[in-house]
Amino acid sequence: MVNEMDAGFTLPRGATGFFVPKDGPLPSTDLRVFRTALYAAARVVEGRVGEIEVQAYPRTFHTASIIDRTGESVVLCHAHHPWIAFAQARRDWYAEEFLPPPSWASAFAAAGLVVLRSEQLATPLSDMDTSMLVQGEWRHIRAYGITTLGGALFNAWS
Repeated sequence: MVNEMDAGFTLPRGATGFFVPKDGPLPSTDLRVFRTALYAAARVVEGRVGEIEVQAYPRTFHTASIIDRTGESVVLCHAHHPWIAFAQARRDWYAEEFLPPPSWASAFAAAGLVVLRSEQLATPLSDMDTSMLVQGEWRHIRAYGITTLGGALFNAWS
C-alpha cells in the first residue's frame, strides 16, 4: 500500500527548500533510507538502480532511477521531507510532469517514505495550507510562476 497525504496538507518548514538562518537548519531526509528503498524496488522488478544524484544547491531533491526490462523510471526524493515522486525524465525542476507511482512504489512506503500521487502533486497551492511559508518563499513561487504542490516541492530556485 502506498502512503498518501491528504490534498489539503500543510506545507511544513523546508518544503520549498528555503529557510531562515535564525530558525536553524532544515530537516534532512535520510539518504541511506532512500538508497535502501531504491534497491528494494529494483529487486521487486528484477531490475537495477541507475545513477543516483544527491541533492545539490539549488535543487530541493535527490534523483535516481530504476532500470528494468520496460525502461528507466525516474525517482525523486525530497531532500528535507521523506516525500517520493516519479517523473518521466531527469530535470532540475518540475511543475506538473509527474507520473503516477508504479506498482513497486510500495518499496518506498515500506521504508517509511511517503509516496505522492501525481494528482496530489498537481494540486493548486491555493488548495494547500501555506501558512508556514515565509515571504521569501512566496517571492520565488510568484517569480517562477509556480502554482502547484509539485512545483513548490521539487524545484531548483536560483
